[in-house]
Amino acid sequence: MIFIAVRFTVRPEYRDQWLTLVDDFTRATRAEPGNLFFDWSRDVENPDRFVLLEAFADADAGAAHVAAPHFRAGLDAMAPAIAETPEIINVDIPEADGWGAMAELAPQA
Repeated sequence: MIFIAVRFTVRPEYRDQWLTLVDDFTRATRAEPGNLFFDWSRDVENPDRFVLLEAFADADAGAAHVAAPHFRAGLDAMAPAIAETPEIINVDIPEADGWGAMAELAPQA
């Protein structure tokens, strides 16, 4: 599994429309055969920062994502709205296939 975390700091005038701005990109990526998840979150302390957690089944799926036309279109849509270069973590996690259960915490009965 290829796991990617990206932090985007957007210009203040785009903060309230960011998720709408990336909606086509998000939907298209989630529809890719090798996509495991593609989830946006907003920083609770900095309203101009968004975090994207995404995963792909393998390196081939990740390469297909980057080669897809919607990837370039997504970057082009984001470029005017970002305030700085996004920060990224990209790791290959062998034998993983997505989310697993957390061992240390479970719902109370």
